[in-house]
Amino acid sequence: MQRAGKVFFKDIIAGIVWQDEDGYGFVYDEQYLQSANPIPVSFTLPLRSEAYRSNTMIPFFDGLIPEGWLLDIAVKNWKLNERDRMGLLLSACRDCIGAVSIQAIESNEIT
Repeated sequence: MQRAGKVFFKDIIAGIVWQDEDGYGFVYDEQYLQSANPIPVSFTLPLRSEAYRSNTMIPFFDGLIPEGWLLDIAVKNWKLNERDRMGLLLSACRDCIGAVSIQAIESNEIT
């Protein structure tokens, strides 16, 4: 089963992050790449049309997940497993500090 989220940069959709049976991935949205002045969501994820793939959560996205007491609150309030990095990303990163936010894609939206 695939889980995914829309990645927004300053409220503009920049790409999609996902988890599937092969691991994790991120790909920039083609319209974002073709826009006037696209900016990478991270220095570690330069602009390109090819997807980034990893066996583990891509470090930039893992870094968006809260830590410490804030993680404890998220786990308790949303009844999440603190080892479920994708679940935490999709739940806790809707309103991140900074320019990037993640909005979960419902399973019926995944193509």
